[in-house]
Amino acid sequence: MAHQTVGLLPSCEELDGELPPACPVDIALETLRGRWTALIIGEFRHGDRSFSELRDGLPRLSDKVLTDRLQHLVAAGVLERTRTSAYPPRVSYSLTTRGRDLVPVLRALWEWGSQQ
Repeated sequence: MAHQTVGLLPSCEELDGELPPACPVDIALETLRGRWTALIIGEFRHGDRSFSELRDGLPRLSDKVLTDRLQHLVAAGVLERTRTSAYPPRVSYSLTTRGRDLVPVLRALWEWGSQQ
């Protein structure tokens, strides 16, 4: 069963008086916030991934940080989390259309950052 993703921006009540980012660049940067986020998205070049496959692909990343980043990316609409009803239940993550649209942006950032 696929879990619904939550919109990128919280409601105004959740912001404690702060305004949500209105600039599309701010929205993109908020989506990519945190160390490891871009590398996690990069792991999906191999296709759908389980938590274990992501952990194996990024061995220096702690389980706690991986869990946090996956939750953030699901909430941002970049990843979709799917849980099978088989026994034992399995969870996999896949890029959404929004996530696939982010890949060329990350590639451009990589190229820009490589120019020194």
